[in-house]
Amino acid sequence: MKRRNFIKLSASASVIGLTPIELQAALKAFMPYMACPDISNRKLVLVNLAGANDGLNTIIPTNQYDTYSNLRPTIKVPNSGANQYITLDATLPDNQQVGLHPTLTGFKSLYDKGWLRILQSVGYPSQNKSHFKSTDLYLTGNDGNSLLNGADTGWIGRFMELYYADLVVETYPLAVEIGSNKTSLGFHAEEAHGLALNITGQDPSGFYSILNGLGGTPPTNIPNSDYGKQLEFINNTDSLSNTYAESISSAFNSGQNDVTYPDTDLADQLKTVARLISGDLGSKVYMVRISGFDTHNAQVQGVGDILGRHHVLLTELSGAIDAFMNDIDSQNIADDIVGLTFSEFGRKARENGSFGSDHGEIAPMFVFGKPVSGGVSGTNPDLTEATDSNNWQIQTVQHDYRQTFATLLQNFLGADNTIIDATFFNHTLNDSFSNLKLDDLLKAEFKLDSECFGSALSNNTSEEVKNWLVYPNPFRDTINISGIEDISNLQYRIYNSSGVLIINNSGNITNGKLSLNLLHLSSGVYIVEIVAGGRKEIHKMIKV
Repeated sequence: MKRRNFIKLSASASVIGLTPIELQAALKAFMPYMACPDISNRKLVLVNLAGANDGLNTIIPTNQYDTYSNLRPTIKVPNSGANQYITLDATLPDNQQVGLHPTLTGFKSLYDKGWLRILQSVGYPSQNKSHFKSTDLYLTGNDGNSLLNGADTGWIGRFMELYYADLVVETYPLAVEIGSNKTSLGFHAEEAHGLALNITGQDPSGFYSILNGLGGTPPTNIPNSDYGKQLEFINNTDSLSNTYAESISSAFNSGQNDVTYPDTDLADQLKTVARLISGDLGSKVYMVRISGFDTHNAQVQGVGDILGRHHVLLTELSGAIDAFMNDIDSQNIADDIVGLTFSEFGRKARENGSFGSDHGEIAPMFVFGKPVSGGVSGTNPDLTEATDSNNWQIQTVQHDYRQTFATLLQNFLGADNTIIDATFFNHTLNDSFSNLKLDDLLKAEFKLDSECFGSALSNNTSEEVKNWLVYPNPFRDTINISGIEDISNLQYRIYNSSGVLIINNSGNITNGKLSLNLLHLSSGVYIVEIVAGGRKEIHKMIKV
């Protein structure tokens, strides 16, 4: 039961003073709240398989093994001998019978526990086989037909900014990213750009001191130019990172790991994630990364030899995720965590003659966690689709990647339809992904009922998605209020973190923008209230 709903019930009446009939009526009225579990600690862990994983050598369609062997005579995973594939589940129907790559013993263990679901043929309409473009499409929530969900912001950032609006101004980042020296486009929101912190290459226990030790006093005279705007953004981001770093260090020092992890880079990343979660860091989304899946050559060492780059990568992947799951389960926090793997596309059905495989379209996705309903979604890809006329591609998409994310955002994290549609919409089918969810993805006891879905601002208000953009956030001297139309006499009020009104004024939106000089304000959290056309909006801002 959510704390705010408990307060509603407590404030309505004293239970002691109610008659049995009144008590029954009160309980009936608040039953939806009481039926909703506490989801405040639920988190997503995203594992990016960068470079496009070869799905057909990861999950072998054993019901079509002869066709598979003919397409891949030198790089195939054998069906006999010491290196033969692992039979996943002999009870599955024939068209779902698969073998796991022999390195995926950890995945087999998770599957046998009922903690792993395999999604076959994941992709999106009109697949783009460029690494850069396809990665951007995955991160922005688009497909190959349009960029109508936005090309400059990420779906994770949009989701967090709307659904966790009350947490945007907390002292911890809403997301933590490890494994790449670039902050992912996926975390870039419309209004607040600093929603994720990248701690790649850092020592989390000393992260705060590391950042503070960078030294240097930020410039005070920032020119009014494009260069000045870039400099201001860098300064603001640096200040916000220092704020976040203290929370990172504190959580890392408070957390623990209960199991021994493999000595690999991905295992180190997930080990850090487990420790931060154990230390009660409030971040909602974690993303880690393992790269090297662009296996045009050296995928295997030679004919009939499964050793090679793909073997190394899958060994690292399976071992790291298995250790992570054992760790969080040992610490009794596994109920709150779901993870998944994603790769920008798959590989061709036919090998390329260089002991490798070239860019394809579909790829499997692994969803793992104690709340996950174990099993297989979809059937084995039809290998007869791959012919010389279509460049040996398997093109049938059984699962749009956004279906998986939408299912978790709503059924696990509790976002309502408004949030899902603002995060991404299926413009190709002109349909909401809230209508395209995967009902078999979560166990019944972890799946939220529709009565438990939150509102657009995650605070059960009826306010819709904001029409005004207030930026930059965080800011140093100036904020801008932008809207689609020019408006005269726009009312705005600014409150401090204690709720005290400190500015009550009006201004004009000219050329789409009203700029406010707030240099005189001290650093801290402020509430900006905008009133126009009978509509009121609230924006939380950080001054650094």
